[in-house]
Amino acid sequence: MKPLLAIALASLLFMSPTAHAQTLPTPPDAAQHPHVVTAPHGAQRQDPYYWLRDDERKNPAMLAYLNAENAYADAVLAPTKPLQDKLYDETVARIRQDDASVPFRERGYWYYARFETGKDYPIHARRKDGPGVDAASLLAANAAGNFTGEEILLDVNALAAGKDYYNVGDYEVSPDNTTLAWAEDSNGRRQHVIRFRNLATGVDYPETIPGVSGDLVWADDNRTLFYIENDPDTLLTVRVKKHVLGTDPKDDPVVYEETDDNYYLAIDRTRDERYIVIAMSSTLSSELRYAPAANPVQFSVLAPRARDVEYDADHFGGRWVIRTNADGATNFKLVTAADGATSRTDWQDWIGHRDDVLIEDFELFDGFTAIAERSGGLERVRLLRADGSEEFVRADEPAYSMGLATNSEPGTAWVRYSYTSMTTPGTVYELNVATGERRLLKRQPVLGDFDPANYVTERLWATARDGTRLPVSLVYRKGFEKNGQAALLLYGYGSYGASMDPGFSISTLSLLDRGMVYAIAHVRGGQELGRRWYEDGKLLKKVNTFTDFIDVRDFLVREGYAAPNRIAAHGGSAGGLLMGAVANMAPDKFRVILSQVPFVDVVTTMLDPSIPLTTNEYDEWGNPEDKTYYDYILGYSPYDNLRAQAYPAMFVGTGLWDSQVQYWEPAKYVARLRDVNTSAAPVVFRTNMDAGHGGKSGRFRRYREQAEMYAFMLEQLGVD
Repeated sequence: MKPLLAIALASLLFMSPTAHAQTLPTPPDAAQHPHVVTAPHGAQRQDPYYWLRDDERKNPAMLAYLNAENAYADAVLAPTKPLQDKLYDETVARIRQDDASVPFRERGYWYYARFETGKDYPIHARRKDGPGVDAASLLAANAAGNFTGEEILLDVNALAAGKDYYNVGDYEVSPDNTTLAWAEDSNGRRQHVIRFRNLATGVDYPETIPGVSGDLVWADDNRTLFYIENDPDTLLTVRVKKHVLGTDPKDDPVVYEETDDNYYLAIDRTRDERYIVIAMSSTLSSELRYAPAANPVQFSVLAPRARDVEYDADHFGGRWVIRTNADGATNFKLVTAADGATSRTDWQDWIGHRDDVLIEDFELFDGFTAIAERSGGLERVRLLRADGSEEFVRADEPAYSMGLATNSEPGTAWVRYSYTSMTTPGTVYELNVATGERRLLKRQPVLGDFDPANYVTERLWATARDGTRLPVSLVYRKGFEKNGQAALLLYGYGSYGASMDPGFSISTLSLLDRGMVYAIAHVRGGQELGRRWYEDGKLLKKVNTFTDFIDVRDFLVREGYAAPNRIAAHGGSAGGLLMGAVANMAPDKFRVILSQVPFVDVVTTMLDPSIPLTTNEYDEWGNPEDKTYYDYILGYSPYDNLRAQAYPAMFVGTGLWDSQVQYWEPAKYVARLRDVNTSAAPVVFRTNMDAGHGGKSGRFRRYREQAEMYAFMLEQLGVD
């Protein structure tokens, strides 16, 4: 390995402020070692930075390189430290630190999470139901600091003490309300450990279960817990097992084992609590098995898996209600099936398929059904009553996000839903389906002088190069002039059918207050305009995602929302793939690119089934063992298409323990980028040595990381 310029990096500590502002060290230069990646069909590629991969995260040379890059990032970003602190302070000052979630009632208790001032993690708690106790009264009590009658289930601050990373994946209380099970992750790799607590005594049970996902389900006997075991290498969910309290977890029997590594596993209970269900899902196919929660011994198949047939189901009112794309229902439909159903021949159509409406979710109640839909690129909630009448929950803005909230009890006339927009903080309403009365339960508090009337949100439509209309959501501070001089941050994702709906961001306010415009490009590959929108941005149509993003950028420049030389692009994970692709395709159209945990080495990763998640992704990207997909992916893979040209300034971030996009992808990408980049614009690479895919844990740490990235961006864009 070549020297990593340790002397030059160390000398930064002794530079004067003036010299520091004017002089930067030479960037780290990773060693190159010949390595050939060969596909099954014989195609070969040279990958001189393949050595940066270390599954154990222990290679001294690799760690030295990452640390050298972090030191270089410290040096480059040092002049922005005052701005970082200011951005962080602005954001944190807007947060009510002793806030609490909206309580929901379940089995005679009200459950909620609350924060205490200055602390990073939530406290999960509950209170007994009783006369005069409801969500509004508990919200008021929590806001006043009155915790009389509160039972603390998990103080995550105490659990996280002394740990660099900590997260509770899920927690579940037994049906008799006496035992708590929770799954914890202590390094960000999403390999959880299950623990148990006696809620009457507060004492934890001795047994622990490592190497599992975050899904937990109790059986009716209050002693048996179902959970999912992960493969230790690929991290795929492979086995459903059950544990009986007081027994050795090593003896836990396997309830179901998935042999097809294209499928993920999940477990849950049905709406009426009658069944425990095991759901298997791949990109293009689903299967569900169910067993009585009172005696979960034999799991029956609701309908066998079939290629290109997806479905999910719930049970209530003596029947199954199933959301499916079967029989050509591209945007999904709802069907029903009686108890004992075992195949699709038992299904009866209920809510038909529509080409212009995507059914995304549903919730079953005693007298009505709430359906979460998407139409015209926006979300809506349709309320369908038992008598056949229906209505839509209203929205008050042109660009917003709306969806079903926690509705824990079916025997009510009230449906809870969430609402937000780029100018409206996150809000939870409940609506009486019988009377039409609407109650505002909680709106995210924003401290300081925030007034939503000072900001404007718009919904625009750009035109792609192939004529497709592309939705764009944006926000700016009132008084903004479309004179083509502003700085703009453009965000995009465009994969897995994940829709990037416009929502409120407490940290984005700092950009808007400095005169910037913030926009979301709803590119193909998401699902904003229905299932077809997703299909047109995956597999052999993936390049549409990238060209859509570039075309939205050009549209916003033509319309005067931004100066052509003051545009930043931002994306993470699969959105980092988008960032890498547009940097190669149109480097002159972006002044700075912010790329977090980016999926940039697509060919090599998709050729290696030992890497977590690879086999589940074949239907998203294609399997490069097939030469057709190999050639297509190779044509856009950011790492493979780096070439000698002037690249924008870049901020690339990753986590050493990331289980979804392995750290070595961005590490290799930056190393090769430094070899070919002809630009003098800075490239910084930040590795969180104690974090995974989602960054560091804790509610404030992420704002510190974001402030560093935003300060870099503001400096590059010339924003005062």
